[in-house]
Amino acid sequence: MFIDTAKISIKAGKGGDGAVAFHREKYVAAGGPDGGDGGRGGNIVFQGDSNLSTLMDFRYKRKYAAQPGENGRGSNCSGKNAPDLVIKVPIGTVIRDAETNLVIADISTSEPVVVAKGGKGGWGNAHFATPTRQIPKFAKPGYPGEEMEVRLELKLIADVGFIGFPNVGKSTMISVISAAKPKIANYHFTTLSPVLGVVKVGPEASFVAADIPGLIEGAAEGVGLGHAFLRHVDRCRLLLHVVDVSGCEGRDPVEDFEKINEELERFSPELATRPQIVLANKCDIATPEQVEAFRRYIEEEKHLTFLPVSAATRQGIDGLPGLVYERLKELPPVTIYEPEYVKPDPNAANPRAFTVSRVDDTTFEVEAPWLERILEGSDVDDYESLQYFQRQLADEGVLDELIRQGVQENDTIRIGEFEFDYVF
Repeated sequence: MFIDTAKISIKAGKGGDGAVAFHREKYVAAGGPDGGDGGRGGNIVFQGDSNLSTLMDFRYKRKYAAQPGENGRGSNCSGKNAPDLVIKVPIGTVIRDAETNLVIADISTSEPVVVAKGGKGGWGNAHFATPTRQIPKFAKPGYPGEEMEVRLELKLIADVGFIGFPNVGKSTMISVISAAKPKIANYHFTTLSPVLGVVKVGPEASFVAADIPGLIEGAAEGVGLGHAFLRHVDRCRLLLHVVDVSGCEGRDPVEDFEKINEELERFSPELATRPQIVLANKCDIATPEQVEAFRRYIEEEKHLTFLPVSAATRQGIDGLPGLVYERLKELPPVTIYEPEYVKPDPNAANPRAFTVSRVDDTTFEVEAPWLERILEGSDVDDYESLQYFQRQLADEGVLDELIRQGVQENDTIRIGEFEFDYVF
């Protein structure tokens, strides 16, 4: 089954906690603190894999989490960094933030891309030793890893895209000029997923062509199959517009040509301006008058390149790859989407920001993520640990704000999951 969109949750690993440890060695008195730092949490990395062609795997597994870093140990031993979690995706996958739909990364090569960074490891207690605080019984916990929901969108990387109504001969065309073997039958919507084929022009000259499943009128609004695959035309530098010039199914080639271009315009105005070569297919069963009338319309009114062909008899096909290759030389390279998403940093302006709010007459709540982290790594039963924590409250102005809001003796101060009694 061809799946080209998916929504998943990713979570990088938490950093390891710093260690609280003291040097113990025979004949070495007062060895001092030697707690090591925690290791970095694992990153979430996306990597393109040319062996994959669909996002099918993400239909069944939607949550990905990297390993946490190892905690620090004694003897100033740092914890190991966690391995990165590498998620393989088809080349051409665009990763977007699920909330804003902004592009995070375009996986257009096999180069790995870090999308979510693992948390840094916390400091061990060896970092907190001072001449006046010689026995620090606290350390810093590891930082949390980045987590987010992302939307994966596969946009095939092809130089050329075959577009046109169903059953006009696109699949036959790509099977004739490349090694691709799409399903071919005389009914609409035979092609149920895009097909890629490499077209050889010379010993070291080739291009990639994509057979886009048939579009119909209203495809941009979800009619038929075309709406699901219009995104795969986005990267194509040149469009080969296949039209049944014979009208053997009772359709008018001019009307078909206009309807397909209207759908491209409605889906993406930029896409409608993409260069086109119009292939008048099935000219072997068309009358000379039909071919000539359509040629005049394409060349004189639309000013586009016109080529009468027959995929069934190979009429006009042999010169097509060379014509396309020469046209591609004049065009810019395949579109690569630049990152748009900027990760929000709530503490960018003030990393020590906090808010104090009164819950009721005797309870105050302090919201400060940085303060909660200090508490997590502190031993509140240890005098020096508690003294360090109280100094942070005073230095950053938390105590002053509590006093300004009227805190009284024995009032409850709530910080995250911790509660304290306020004492003058």
